[in-house]
Amino acid sequence: MKRLDALLSAARHRTGEIVPRLHHWCAINSFTGNVTGVNAQGEALAEAFALRGLTMARRPGNGVGDHLFWRTPAWDTVPAVERVLLVGHHDTVFPPGTFEAWDLDEAGDRLRAPGALDMKGGIAVIAAALTAFSDCGALADVPVGFVSVADEETSSLDSAPWLREIAAGAGAALVFESGRAGDAIITRRKGTGRFTLNVTGKAAHAGNNLADGINAIVALARLLDRVADFGAPERGLTLNVGTCRGGESVNTVPAHAEAVADFRVERAEDARDLFTRLEAAAAEVAERSGAAIVVGGGLRRPPLERSPASEALMRAYAECALAAGLGAPEAALLGGGSDANTVSAIGVPAIDGLGPRGKGFHTHDECIELSSLGPKVEALVRFLARPR
Repeated sequence: MKRLDALLSAARHRTGEIVPRLHHWCAINSFTGNVTGVNAQGEALAEAFALRGLTMARRPGNGVGDHLFWRTPAWDTVPAVERVLLVGHHDTVFPPGTFEAWDLDEAGDRLRAPGALDMKGGIAVIAAALTAFSDCGALADVPVGFVSVADEETSSLDSAPWLREIAAGAGAALVFESGRAGDAIITRRKGTGRFTLNVTGKAAHAGNNLADGINAIVALARLLDRVADFGAPERGLTLNVGTCRGGESVNTVPAHAEAVADFRVERAEDARDLFTRLEAAAAEVAERSGAAIVVGGGLRRPPLERSPASEALMRAYAECALAAGLGAPEAALLGGGSDANTVSAIGVPAIDGLGPRGKGFHTHDECIELSSLGPKVEALVRFLARPR
């Protein structure tokens, strides 16, 4: 109890540093495509996490900013199942010059700034909690790691293999994405993906040689009429054909056509079934039309699926959240993905949405509730201080 009291006292002291820290961080444009800015934010994180009891590793990004990982000595000495991985990202969605703000409401509780919610506020919570452990000389013995990737807003395509390598076998992953109303804990997110339908026909003059052509647009239209029935909203499988292109001129039989669709799934097996049906339908249309059809794409993020292990993790964290004065309901299923999806797909129990409360992520109304910062830090301190 004395150890926990000391940690909570240190956490309250460090919570007071969050707003000045966010003032600095939110002024750094870390749009995913702004690699220089993302790496500048990474350097700011390196400074904040230069703590006694942590070592840092850097993974150079391929076309994106660098990915960062900190771990304690205990991370390397305990069985993997005892490890706790904290997950964040230091890229944001706003290109330079599109959203630059630092606004407090009249009550002094709502802070509006780019990235404050998604998700520099969540990283600041992690920093305050780990600094409290370091202040008490207790960090090195906690088997905790923190990874921050530089490309989450573009589906973590570059960082995902490294993230899976780091997370492999861990007993828990806590993801500090934007906090929800009521401090709801996220246990389920849909998987997200895309598929492409590329059709190759045969060009011909529409007036003189129509019969010699194979109309790629017509073949694609026939296929899309089939595909439109492949969604199953009652199972959480949705799809949307978002773009469709083809042809060069009205008097030429089009030789090429392409469609691109977004799809979402609650279960990974539904993605596999979808592509099986797509391939079968494409083969049938190709045989009837004479066109060549190639189905491409796949899952960009697997679904975050609720499991007995993630339910147990949610309940353990909820106990700490309630003790800190937060709410702790389970969130409804979400349509968008996060890095929680990535670690969950390799069997690591994961919960998400543990950052400060707020709203407006991905908009110019993005804001956090400052009053939630202290309790969020305390909840994490309590969780990491639990007897193991």
